[in-house]
Amino acid sequence: MARQQMSSADAAWLHMDRPTNLMVITSVMWYEDVLDGARVRELVAERLVGRYERFRQRVVESHLPLRTPHWEDDPNFELERHIHHRALPAPGGDRELQELVSELMSTQLDHSKPLWDMYLVDNYRGGSAIVSRMHHCIADGIALARVMLSLTDEQPDAGITSIAPPPSRKRGPVRRLAHEARTAAGSVTHAAEALAHEGVEVLVHPRSEIGHLAGEAARDARALRKILLMGADTESIFKGEMRATRRAAWSRELDLGEVKEIGLGAEATVNDVLVTALTGSLRHYMRRRASLVGQVRAFVPFNLRPLDRPLPSTLGNDFGLVFLTLPVGIARTRERLRAVKAEMDAIKRSAEGPVAYGILGLMGLTPLEVERMAVDMFAAKGSMVVTNVPGPRQPVYFAGSRVGGVLVWAPMSGSVAMSVSIMSYNGRVTVGVMSDAGLVPDPERIVRGFEQELRRLRRLYVRDGGAQAVLRARRAARRSPGRPRS
Repeated sequence: MARQQMSSADAAWLHMDRPTNLMVITSVMWYEDVLDGARVRELVAERLVGRYERFRQRVVESHLPLRTPHWEDDPNFELERHIHHRALPAPGGDRELQELVSELMSTQLDHSKPLWDMYLVDNYRGGSAIVSRMHHCIADGIALARVMLSLTDEQPDAGITSIAPPPSRKRGPVRRLAHEARTAAGSVTHAAEALAHEGVEVLVHPRSEIGHLAGEAARDARALRKILLMGADTESIFKGEMRATRRAAWSRELDLGEVKEIGLGAEATVNDVLVTALTGSLRHYMRRRASLVGQVRAFVPFNLRPLDRPLPSTLGNDFGLVFLTLPVGIARTRERLRAVKAEMDAIKRSAEGPVAYGILGLMGLTPLEVERMAVDMFAAKGSMVVTNVPGPRQPVYFAGSRVGGVLVWAPMSGSVAMSVSIMSYNGRVTVGVMSDAGLVPDPERIVRGFEQELRRLRRLYVRDGGAQAVLRARRAARRSPGRPRS
């Protein structure tokens, strides 16, 4: 039986599993129509299990020192052991689905088989939903978001096998790369294209700087010193003894265009606006529970994988972590936005992401007892995980049904008790919170606070339609690039 050694970074995430904190990436995708179970299984077999070998392989631990576990084909693999069927009780709305997602988030995966499960959920808003759970050792959250989107099509009547469109006579570098990716990996491409679009993007986007960030010894040394010497995050309601149960809640679909208008009025990015809204919501939540502090730190995934290339069939983790300070102690909204923007700009120029990836890789090579101690020390430096995954700009379809929305949560390692997911899709933004049920039993309050903070930011920065007019003018300028500007 063929065996493949697990990378040290993947092994680190495998061994972070604890009964009170499972290293499982959870996603939920909902659909406007009732899904055909047979077609769902056919798509999963073709585009997930057939394309990415990790979904038909199990993990086998090594008992030798400094040796990571290995992957091997599961001799008993059956798709039916991984795809399950559930139905929501009436009335089949957001609350019922959130309760099911919370229950599944609290359930351990079966380590005797490949580490993933899917749940086809009936009776959600008159349509269906799919809840997916995949262990972090298979891949990072950004990669798994691309994997899930690779199951979708641009048309409702698309067949199982994707066919690349004919090449255009006029094709720029970006379109040429997109075409090559389509040819190599079919429908996975539109997920990769979405990750590079204007508006919402990965919170800490390396752009062209990534090529030299990890290669400058002085900068690497400063980043390493900062990470190692950084103390534990401030004690707050987000710190404490954790339970084995999770709570999940998410917002309604918010208009991305309105968020862009706020950014134009504030001379800030879309991500600056979204993080400011989150910070304001956390401030009000902490005040309500008499636990307000000056600032809290969030772990933010830093993507290290080229977004214009197909994912490898072996997937894996290829990301680092940076620390984002959220100024919850600042009372004034405008000042809070300025502080968030300054912090976001600073970490984009740092080398923390690649250096943190190296630290995680070293953890995976240490004995389990040493690794657990290192994880505890590392996790104590932050209070939550914040991820932002951009999805397609246009509607996509799965098994013939239009996708209504999607969320992907990164797991929380060690003592981290909350994960916040910001996902864009089809001109809308959805914010979801996964939390430890003992420390944050009511994540829906944070979600509602986020919506309220966005409305407050809009009142401050969007007046008399001015920002909207600027946005329309910029769009017109992009449509007519050769037209002289006044």
